[in-house]
Amino acid sequence: MQSATAKFNRNSLILTLKRYSSAVGDMEQTVLLPSLLRDVPSDEVWDCEAAEETCRDLYGNYLMLKAIRNTVESSLVPLDDLKAKNKLDKTLESLLDTNPEALFHFHLRGLFSVMSELTKKTRILTEKYLDIIGVAN
Repeated sequence: MQSATAKFNRNSLILTLKRYSSAVGDMEQTVLLPSLLRDVPSDEVWDCEAAEETCRDLYGNYLMLKAIRNTVESSLVPLDDLKAKNKLDKTLESLLDTNPEALFHFHLRGLFSVMSELTKKTRILTEKYLDIIGVAN
């Protein structure tokens, strides 16, 4: 009998989203005191403008990664994102008329890339927390 994840292609979108959700779950189980991440600078530069500059330290990154996971799992898009989407939809209408399949593949590749990068960043944050508390990986 196949496992639940084996029935999906190794690079399927569902599996990619499950990997991210699992990495955030592991992060939450490991990071028992998120406040220890406050004022600990991140080694990586993230685009903080979109996150209203809340991801300057590891604590902000922690909160952002959890919020993204909640959005992925609940499929509920924040109201601000809906307003931005409406503006974007108007600009994408002309592209959809030209080649919707190409546009779909473009966005799918982007989603795979973003989710893989977020999974990586989640694991890095978990490792840094373990370093902060002095636990060997």
